Amino acid sequence: MDEEYDVVVLGTGLTECILSGLLSVEGKKVLHMDRNDYYGGDSASLNLTQLYRKFRPNQTPPTELGRDRDYAVDLVPKFIIASGELTKILVHTDVTRYLEFKQIAGSFVYRDGKISKVPSTEMEAVRSPLMGLFEKRRAKKFFEFLQSWRDEDPSTHQGINLDRDSMKTVYEKFGLEPGTQDFIGHAMALYLDDDYITKPARPTYDRIILYTSSMARYGKSPYIYPLYGLGELPQSFARLSAIYGGTYMLDKPIEAIVTDDDGKFVGVTSAGETVKAKQVIGDPSYFGAGQEGGKVRVLEEGKVVRAICFLNHPIPGTEDSDSCQIIIPQNQVNRRNDIYIAMVSHTHNVCAKDIYVAIVSTIVETSTPELEIAPGLSLLGPIYDKFVDITPLYTPTSSGEADNIFITRSYDATSHFETVVEDVQDVWKRVTGKDLVLKKREVEVQG
Repeated sequence: MDEEYDVVVLGTGLTECILSGLLSVEGKKVLHMDRNDYYGGDSASLNLTQLYRKFRPNQTPPTELGRDRDYAVDLVPKFIIASGELTKILVHTDVTRYLEFKQIAGSFVYRDGKISKVPSTEMEAVRSPLMGLFEKRRAKKFFEFLQSWRDEDPSTHQGINLDRDSMKTVYEKFGLEPGTQDFIGHAMALYLDDDYITKPARPTYDRIILYTSSMARYGKSPYIYPLYGLGELPQSFARLSAIYGGTYMLDKPIEAIVTDDDGKFVGVTSAGETVKAKQVIGDPSYFGAGQEGGKVRVLEEGKVVRAICFLNHPIPGTEDSDSCQIIIPQNQVNRRNDIYIAMVSHTHNVCAKDIYVAIVSTIVETSTPELEIAPGLSLLGPIYDKFVDITPLYTPTSSGEADNIFITRSYDATSHFETVVEDVQDVWKRVTGKDLVLKKREVEVQG
Protein backbone atom coordinates (compact mmCIF):
# COMPACT_ATOMS: atom_id res chain seq x y z
CA MET A 1 0.00 0.00 0.00
CA ASP A 2 2.29 2.77 -1.22
CA GLU A 3 -0.55 5.08 -2.20
CA GLU A 4 -1.25 8.09 -0.04
CA TYR A 5 -4.83 9.19 0.55
CA ASP A 6 -6.24 12.57 1.51
CA VAL A 7 -8.56 10.98 4.08
CA VAL A 8 -8.99 7.54 5.65
CA VAL A 9 -12.48 6.97 7.06
CA LEU A 10 -12.96 4.27 9.73
CA GLY A 11 -16.40 2.76 10.31
CA THR A 12 -19.35 2.71 7.92
CA GLY A 13 -21.95 4.35 10.16
CA LEU A 14 -24.21 6.90 8.48
CA THR A 15 -22.17 9.88 9.72
CA GLU A 16 -18.92 8.44 8.33
CA CYS A 17 -20.49 7.41 5.01
CA ILE A 18 -22.07 10.84 4.43
CA LEU A 19 -18.69 12.47 5.09
CA SER A 20 -16.78 10.10 2.78
CA GLY A 21 -19.41 10.62 0.05
CA LEU A 22 -19.26 14.42 0.34
CA LEU A 23 -15.44 14.47 0.49
CA SER A 24 -15.20 12.22 -2.59
CA VAL A 25 -17.54 14.55 -4.49
CA GLU A 26 -15.19 17.40 -3.50
CA GLY A 27 -12.36 15.57 -5.25
CA LYS A 28 -10.62 14.18 -2.16
CA LYS A 29 -8.96 10.77 -2.41
CA VAL A 30 -10.80 8.69 0.20
CA LEU A 31 -10.12 5.21 1.62
CA HIS A 32 -12.98 3.83 3.72
CA MET A 33 -12.43 0.85 6.05
CA ASP A 34 -14.61 -1.09 8.50
CA ARG A 35 -13.81 -3.99 10.83
CA ASN A 36 -17.33 -5.40 10.24
CA ASP A 37 -18.30 -7.37 7.14
CA TYR A 38 -21.46 -5.28 6.69
CA TYR A 39 -22.19 -1.58 6.16
CA GLY A 40 -23.66 0.68 8.77
CA GLY A 41 -21.57 0.19 11.92
CA ASP A 42 -23.74 1.19 14.89
CA SER A 43 -26.46 2.36 12.45
CA ALA A 44 -26.64 -0.91 10.47
CA SER A 45 -29.74 -2.92 9.59
CA LEU A 46 -29.20 -6.62 10.29
CA ASN A 47 -30.82 -9.74 8.89
CA LEU A 48 -32.14 -12.37 11.33
CA THR A 49 -28.91 -14.38 11.47
CA GLN A 50 -26.80 -11.27 12.11
CA LEU A 51 -29.25 -10.05 14.74
CA TYR A 52 -29.23 -13.32 16.70
CA ARG A 53 -25.44 -13.59 16.29
CA LYS A 54 -25.05 -10.13 17.82
CA PHE A 55 -27.41 -10.59 20.78
CA ARG A 56 -27.64 -14.38 21.26
CA PRO A 57 -24.64 -16.08 19.67
CA ASN A 58 -25.75 -19.54 20.85
CA GLN A 59 -29.28 -19.40 19.43
CA THR A 60 -30.53 -19.83 15.88
CA PRO A 61 -33.53 -17.70 14.79
CA PRO A 62 -36.91 -19.44 15.25
CA THR A 63 -38.35 -20.72 11.96
CA GLU A 64 -41.73 -19.04 12.56
CA LEU A 65 -40.09 -15.64 12.02
CA GLY A 66 -39.69 -16.58 8.34
CA ARG A 67 -36.82 -16.10 5.92
CA ASP A 68 -33.53 -14.55 6.92
CA ARG A 69 -33.41 -12.35 3.83
CA ASP A 70 -36.78 -10.75 4.59
CA TYR A 71 -35.25 -8.91 7.54
CA ALA A 72 -33.35 -5.63 7.83
CA VAL A 73 -33.65 -4.72 11.52
CA ASP A 74 -32.28 -1.32 12.51
CA LEU A 75 -29.95 -1.17 15.49
CA VAL A 76 -30.65 2.54 15.97
CA PRO A 77 -34.28 3.60 15.49
CA LYS A 78 -34.54 6.91 13.66
CA PHE A 79 -36.90 8.38 11.09
CA ILE A 80 -36.16 11.05 8.50
CA ILE A 81 -37.95 14.37 8.95
CA ALA A 82 -39.39 15.18 5.51
CA SER A 83 -38.19 18.81 5.40
CA GLY A 84 -35.10 18.26 7.55
CA GLU A 85 -31.36 18.52 6.97
CA LEU A 86 -30.78 14.85 6.08
CA THR A 87 -33.39 15.14 3.31
CA LYS A 88 -31.46 18.15 1.98
CA ILE A 89 -28.20 16.17 1.95
CA LEU A 90 -29.87 13.17 0.23
CA VAL A 91 -31.28 15.47 -2.44
CA HIS A 92 -28.15 17.61 -2.85
CA THR A 93 -25.94 14.55 -3.44
CA ASP A 94 -28.57 12.82 -5.63
CA VAL A 95 -28.24 9.76 -3.38
CA THR A 96 -32.06 9.55 -3.62
CA ARG A 97 -31.63 7.64 -6.90
CA TYR A 98 -30.44 4.60 -4.89
CA LEU A 99 -33.27 4.75 -2.36
CA GLU A 100 -37.03 4.43 -2.20
CA PHE A 101 -38.89 6.11 0.64
CA LYS A 102 -42.18 5.34 2.28
CA GLN A 103 -44.08 7.46 4.68
CA ILE A 104 -44.44 6.64 8.36
CA ALA A 105 -48.18 6.29 8.88
CA GLY A 106 -48.67 8.16 12.15
CA SER A 107 -47.12 10.16 14.95
CA PHE A 108 -48.59 9.57 18.41
CA VAL A 109 -48.13 10.87 21.93
CA TYR A 110 -48.82 9.15 25.27
CA ARG A 111 -50.94 11.22 27.61
CA ASP A 112 -53.01 10.41 30.70
CA GLY A 113 -52.62 6.67 30.24
CA LYS A 114 -53.53 6.45 26.56
CA ILE A 115 -52.10 6.94 23.06
CA SER A 116 -53.39 9.89 20.99
CA LYS A 117 -52.51 10.91 17.46
CA VAL A 118 -50.48 14.09 17.06
CA PRO A 119 -52.87 16.18 14.93
CA SER A 120 -51.65 16.55 11.34
CA THR A 121 -54.40 18.90 10.11
CA GLU A 122 -56.59 21.62 11.57
CA MET A 123 -59.56 19.21 11.46
CA GLU A 124 -57.65 16.60 13.45
CA ALA A 125 -56.65 19.28 15.94
CA VAL A 126 -60.29 20.24 16.46
CA ARG A 127 -61.23 16.60 17.11
CA SER A 128 -58.14 15.69 19.12
CA PRO A 129 -58.71 14.40 22.68
CA LEU A 130 -55.39 16.02 23.66
CA MET A 131 -57.08 19.37 24.44
CA GLY A 132 -60.39 20.65 25.74
CA LEU A 133 -62.48 23.15 23.74
CA PHE A 134 -61.07 26.36 25.26
CA GLU A 135 -57.53 25.01 25.17
CA LYS A 136 -57.98 24.25 21.45
CA ARG A 137 -58.78 27.91 20.83
CA ARG A 138 -55.68 29.02 22.73
CA ALA A 139 -53.52 26.48 20.89
CA LYS A 140 -54.97 27.67 17.55
CA LYS A 141 -53.89 31.23 18.38
CA PHE A 142 -50.44 29.97 19.37
CA PHE A 143 -49.96 28.11 16.06
CA GLU A 144 -51.31 31.04 14.05
CA PHE A 145 -48.76 33.25 15.80
CA LEU A 146 -45.93 30.86 14.84
CA GLN A 147 -47.08 30.49 11.23
CA SER A 148 -47.51 34.23 10.65
CA TRP A 149 -44.22 35.26 12.35
CA ARG A 150 -41.97 37.36 10.10
CA ASP A 151 -38.64 38.52 11.52
CA GLU A 152 -38.75 41.74 9.53
CA ASP A 153 -42.34 42.63 10.48
CA PRO A 154 -42.74 43.67 14.17
CA SER A 155 -46.55 43.69 13.81
CA THR A 156 -46.38 39.84 13.71
CA HIS A 157 -44.36 39.62 16.95
CA GLN A 158 -47.15 40.38 19.47
CA GLY A 159 -44.54 41.85 21.80
CA ILE A 160 -42.41 38.67 21.79
CA ASN A 161 -38.67 38.56 21.09
CA LEU A 162 -37.80 34.98 20.07
CA ASP A 163 -34.09 35.52 20.70
CA ARG A 164 -34.55 36.97 24.18
CA ASP A 165 -37.84 35.65 25.62
CA SER A 166 -37.95 32.08 26.92
CA MET A 167 -40.35 29.46 25.60
CA LYS A 168 -42.01 29.63 29.04
CA THR A 169 -42.88 33.28 28.34
CA VAL A 170 -44.39 32.37 24.95
CA TYR A 171 -46.48 29.52 26.42
CA GLU A 172 -47.71 31.81 29.21
CA LYS A 173 -48.64 34.58 26.76
CA PHE A 174 -51.07 32.19 25.06
CA GLY A 175 -52.19 30.63 28.37
CA LEU A 176 -51.30 27.08 27.32
CA GLU A 177 -51.84 24.32 29.89
CA PRO A 178 -48.88 22.14 31.04
CA GLY A 179 -50.26 19.14 29.09
CA THR A 180 -50.35 21.17 25.87
CA GLN A 181 -46.84 22.49 26.52
CA ASP A 182 -45.73 18.86 26.96
CA PHE A 183 -47.26 17.81 23.68
CA ILE A 184 -45.83 20.79 21.74
CA GLY A 185 -42.33 20.57 23.27
CA HIS A 186 -41.93 16.80 23.04
CA ALA A 187 -44.19 15.52 20.25
CA MET A 188 -43.62 18.44 17.84
CA ALA A 189 -40.38 20.23 18.81
CA LEU A 190 -39.04 16.75 19.70
CA TYR A 191 -37.07 17.79 22.78
CA LEU A 192 -35.88 14.89 24.95
CA ASP A 193 -36.38 16.81 28.22
CA ASP A 194 -37.77 20.11 29.53
CA ASP A 195 -34.54 22.13 29.62
CA TYR A 196 -35.65 24.07 26.52
CA ILE A 197 -38.49 25.84 28.41
CA THR A 198 -36.23 28.32 30.19
CA LYS A 199 -34.06 29.02 27.12
CA PRO A 200 -34.72 31.57 24.32
CA ALA A 201 -37.68 30.53 22.17
CA ARG A 202 -36.02 30.74 18.73
CA PRO A 203 -34.75 27.11 18.47
CA THR A 204 -38.16 25.79 19.61
CA TYR A 205 -39.89 28.01 17.05
CA ASP A 206 -37.56 26.60 14.33
CA ARG A 207 -38.24 23.01 15.42
CA ILE A 208 -42.04 23.41 15.45
CA ILE A 209 -41.98 25.04 12.00
CA LEU A 210 -39.79 22.15 10.73
CA TYR A 211 -42.30 19.65 12.16
CA THR A 212 -45.39 21.39 10.74
CA SER A 213 -43.80 21.96 7.30
CA SER A 214 -42.72 18.28 7.20
CA MET A 215 -46.25 17.26 8.19
CA ALA A 216 -47.74 19.45 5.44
CA ARG A 217 -45.44 17.89 2.85
CA TYR A 218 -46.91 14.39 2.71
CA GLY A 219 -49.74 14.41 5.31
CA LYS A 220 -50.19 11.59 7.87
CA SER A 221 -46.83 12.14 9.64
CA PRO A 222 -43.71 14.30 9.23
CA TYR A 223 -41.48 11.23 8.80
CA ILE A 224 -40.23 9.20 5.85
CA TYR A 225 -38.24 5.97 5.96
CA PRO A 226 -36.14 4.08 3.36
CA LEU A 227 -37.41 0.73 2.10
CA TYR A 228 -35.14 -2.13 3.28
CA GLY A 229 -34.16 -0.26 6.45
CA LEU A 230 -31.84 2.51 7.59
CA GLY A 231 -28.77 0.47 6.60
CA GLU A 232 -29.60 1.52 3.03
CA LEU A 233 -28.56 5.09 3.87
CA PRO A 234 -24.85 4.45 4.60
CA GLN A 235 -24.68 2.04 1.63
CA SER A 236 -26.06 4.71 -0.70
CA PHE A 237 -23.44 7.25 0.41
CA ALA A 238 -20.79 4.54 0.00
CA ARG A 239 -21.94 4.14 -3.61
CA LEU A 240 -21.73 7.88 -4.10
CA SER A 241 -18.16 7.87 -2.77
CA ALA A 242 -17.22 4.95 -5.05
CA ILE A 243 -18.57 6.78 -8.14
CA TYR A 244 -16.20 9.63 -7.31
CA GLY A 245 -13.21 7.34 -6.81
CA GLY A 246 -13.55 6.39 -3.13
CA THR A 247 -12.12 2.96 -2.17
CA TYR A 248 -13.99 0.66 0.27
CA MET A 249 -12.63 -2.19 2.36
CA LEU A 250 -14.97 -4.16 4.66
CA ASP A 251 -13.89 -6.84 7.15
CA LYS A 252 -10.59 -5.03 7.80
CA PRO A 253 -9.52 -5.10 11.47
CA ILE A 254 -7.72 -1.87 12.38
CA GLU A 255 -4.54 -2.69 14.33
CA ALA A 256 -3.13 0.79 14.89
CA ILE A 257 -3.70 4.47 14.28
CA VAL A 258 -0.18 5.66 13.42
CA THR A 259 1.05 9.10 14.51
CA ASP A 260 4.41 10.90 14.13
CA ASP A 261 6.65 12.24 16.93
CA ASP A 262 4.39 15.30 17.30
CA GLY A 263 1.30 13.10 17.74
CA LYS A 264 -0.05 14.01 14.29
CA PHE A 265 -1.88 11.34 12.28
CA VAL A 266 0.12 9.71 9.45
CA GLY A 267 -1.62 6.40 8.70
CA VAL A 268 -3.64 3.33 9.64
CA THR A 269 -2.31 -0.23 10.03
CA SER A 270 -4.47 -3.20 9.03
CA ALA A 271 -3.31 -6.80 8.52
CA GLY A 272 0.30 -5.73 9.01
CA GLU A 273 0.18 -3.08 6.27
CA THR A 274 0.11 0.65 6.90
CA VAL A 275 -1.75 3.00 4.58
CA LYS A 276 -0.71 6.67 4.65
CA ALA A 277 -3.14 9.60 4.68
CA LYS A 278 -3.27 13.27 5.66
CA GLN A 279 -6.39 13.00 7.83
CA VAL A 280 -8.49 10.31 9.51
CA ILE A 281 -12.21 10.43 10.32
CA GLY A 282 -13.81 7.66 12.36
CA ASP A 283 -16.42 6.62 14.89
CA PRO A 284 -15.48 6.55 18.61
CA SER A 285 -15.02 2.75 18.70
CA TYR A 286 -11.78 3.10 16.70
CA PHE A 287 -10.26 5.63 19.11
CA GLY A 288 -10.24 4.06 22.54
CA ALA A 289 -13.94 4.31 23.38
CA GLY A 290 -14.30 2.98 26.91
CA GLN A 291 -10.60 3.45 27.76
CA GLU A 292 -9.28 6.00 30.24
CA GLY A 293 -7.40 8.92 28.73
CA GLY A 294 -8.46 8.07 25.16
CA LYS A 295 -9.53 10.57 22.53
CA VAL A 296 -13.21 10.17 23.40
CA ARG A 297 -15.24 10.60 26.57
CA VAL A 298 -18.72 9.52 27.65
CA LEU A 299 -21.32 12.27 27.33
CA GLU A 300 -23.04 13.59 30.47
CA GLU A 301 -26.29 11.86 29.50
CA GLY A 302 -24.29 8.63 29.61
CA LYS A 303 -26.04 5.75 27.88
CA VAL A 304 -29.03 4.88 25.72
CA VAL A 305 -31.10 1.74 26.30
CA ARG A 306 -32.89 0.27 23.26
CA ALA A 307 -35.17 -2.77 23.07
CA ILE A 308 -35.78 -4.26 19.62
CA CYS A 309 -39.10 -6.12 19.79
CA PHE A 310 -40.77 -8.48 17.31
CA LEU A 311 -44.58 -8.33 17.44
CA ASN A 312 -47.14 -10.25 15.40
CA HIS A 313 -49.71 -7.43 15.56
CA PRO A 314 -49.75 -3.62 15.18
CA ILE A 315 -49.36 -1.60 18.39
CA PRO A 316 -52.78 -1.32 20.10
CA GLY A 317 -54.31 2.17 19.99
CA THR A 318 -52.47 3.29 16.83
CA GLU A 319 -55.42 2.80 14.42
CA ASP A 320 -53.74 -0.41 13.13
CA SER A 321 -50.92 1.67 11.62
CA ASP A 322 -48.28 -0.31 9.69
CA SER A 323 -45.69 2.15 11.08
CA CYS A 324 -45.62 4.88 13.68
CA GLN A 325 -43.75 6.85 16.25
CA ILE A 326 -45.02 7.12 19.83
CA ILE A 327 -43.48 9.62 22.20
CA ILE A 328 -43.95 9.23 25.96
CA PRO A 329 -43.12 12.68 27.43
CA GLN A 330 -41.03 12.38 30.60
CA ASN A 331 -43.64 14.14 32.78
CA GLN A 332 -46.15 11.40 31.99
CA VAL A 333 -43.94 8.72 33.58
CA ASN A 334 -41.99 10.75 36.18
CA ARG A 335 -38.71 10.73 34.29
CA ARG A 336 -36.20 13.31 33.18
CA ASN A 337 -36.05 12.04 29.57
CA ASP A 338 -38.71 11.00 27.06
CA ILE A 339 -39.25 7.40 25.95
CA TYR A 340 -39.55 6.76 22.20
CA ILE A 341 -41.22 3.94 20.32
CA ALA A 342 -40.51 3.52 16.59
CA MET A 343 -42.41 0.84 14.70
CA VAL A 344 -42.03 -0.39 11.11
CA SER A 345 -43.35 -3.51 9.34
CA HIS A 346 -43.20 -5.67 6.23
CA THR A 347 -44.58 -2.77 4.15
CA HIS A 348 -41.09 -1.22 4.55
CA ASN A 349 -39.37 -4.48 3.47
CA VAL A 350 -37.67 -4.88 6.86
CA CYS A 351 -39.38 -8.04 8.18
CA ALA A 352 -41.64 -10.93 7.18
CA LYS A 353 -45.36 -10.40 6.53
CA ASP A 354 -47.49 -10.12 9.69
CA ILE A 355 -44.41 -9.25 11.78
CA TYR A 356 -43.88 -5.76 13.21
CA VAL A 357 -40.58 -4.41 14.54
CA ALA A 358 -40.93 -1.94 17.42
CA ILE A 359 -37.90 -0.33 19.07
CA VAL A 360 -38.31 1.29 22.49
CA SER A 361 -35.51 3.63 23.59
CA THR A 362 -34.56 6.26 26.14
CA ILE A 363 -31.58 7.81 27.92
CA VAL A 364 -30.53 5.73 30.94
CA GLU A 365 -31.18 7.44 34.29
CA THR A 366 -30.86 4.58 36.82
CA SER A 367 -28.94 1.35 37.45
CA THR A 368 -31.85 -0.69 36.01
CA PRO A 369 -32.15 0.50 32.38
CA GLU A 370 -34.56 -2.22 31.28
CA LEU A 371 -37.08 -1.15 33.92
CA GLU A 372 -36.91 2.40 32.55
CA ILE A 373 -38.38 1.38 29.18
CA ALA A 374 -41.15 -0.68 30.84
CA PRO A 375 -43.80 2.06 30.20
CA GLY A 376 -42.98 1.82 26.49
CA LEU A 377 -42.88 -1.98 26.40
CA SER A 378 -46.26 -2.14 28.14
CA LEU A 379 -47.88 -0.26 25.22
CA LEU A 380 -46.78 -2.85 22.65
CA GLY A 381 -49.14 -5.67 23.63
CA PRO A 382 -47.77 -9.26 23.58
CA ILE A 383 -44.08 -9.33 22.54
CA TYR A 384 -42.86 -12.31 20.49
CA ASP A 385 -39.15 -11.68 21.09
CA LYS A 386 -36.98 -8.89 22.46
CA PHE A 387 -33.32 -7.84 22.24
CA VAL A 388 -32.04 -5.23 24.70
CA ASP A 389 -28.95 -3.14 24.03
CA ILE A 390 -27.35 -0.57 26.35
CA THR A 391 -24.92 1.71 24.53
CA PRO A 392 -22.63 4.40 25.97
CA LEU A 393 -22.74 7.77 24.21
CA TYR A 394 -19.29 9.02 23.22
CA THR A 395 -18.02 12.38 22.04
CA PRO A 396 -14.48 13.42 21.01
CA THR A 397 -12.31 15.21 23.58
CA SER A 398 -10.75 17.54 20.98
CA SER A 399 -11.59 19.10 17.61
CA GLY A 400 -8.93 17.07 15.77
CA GLU A 401 -7.42 20.11 14.10
CA ALA A 402 -4.13 19.74 16.04
CA ASP A 403 -3.52 16.04 15.21
CA ASN A 404 -5.70 15.54 12.05
CA ILE A 405 -7.76 12.89 13.91
CA PHE A 406 -11.46 13.74 13.53
CA ILE A 407 -13.86 11.65 15.60
CA THR A 408 -17.64 11.54 15.16
CA ARG A 409 -20.23 11.29 17.95
CA SER A 410 -22.32 8.28 18.98
CA TYR A 411 -25.93 8.10 17.77
CA ASP A 412 -28.08 9.78 20.42
CA ALA A 413 -31.55 9.00 21.74
CA THR A 414 -33.39 11.38 19.38
CA SER A 415 -35.90 9.78 17.04
CA HIS A 416 -34.68 11.49 13.87
CA PHE A 417 -31.42 12.31 12.06
CA GLU A 418 -31.12 16.04 12.66
CA THR A 419 -28.36 15.66 15.29
CA VAL A 420 -26.47 13.29 12.96
CA VAL A 421 -26.44 16.03 10.31
CA GLU A 422 -25.24 18.57 12.90
CA ASP A 423 -22.30 16.24 13.56
CA VAL A 424 -21.63 15.88 9.81
CA GLN A 425 -21.61 19.68 9.43
CA ASP A 426 -19.35 20.07 12.46
CA VAL A 427 -16.80 17.45 11.34
CA TRP A 428 -16.92 18.77 7.75
CA LYS A 429 -15.99 22.26 8.96
CA ARG A 430 -13.14 20.91 11.12
CA VAL A 431 -11.77 18.75 8.28
CA THR A 432 -12.12 21.23 5.38
CA GLY A 433 -12.12 24.58 7.19
CA LYS A 434 -15.35 25.67 5.49
CA ASP A 435 -19.12 25.38 5.95
CA LEU A 436 -21.12 22.64 4.22
CA VAL A 437 -23.44 24.29 1.66
CA LEU A 438 -26.31 22.34 0.10
CA LYS A 439 -28.60 22.88 -2.89
CA LYS A 440 -32.36 22.34 -2.76
CA ARG A 441 -34.39 19.82 -4.81
CA GLU A 442 -37.39 17.55 -4.08
CA VAL A 443 -37.60 13.98 -2.75
CA GLU A 444 -40.08 11.44 -4.11
CA VAL A 445 -42.05 9.43 -1.59
CA GLN A 446 -44.41 6.49 -1.91
CA GLY A 447 -47.79 6.77 -0.21
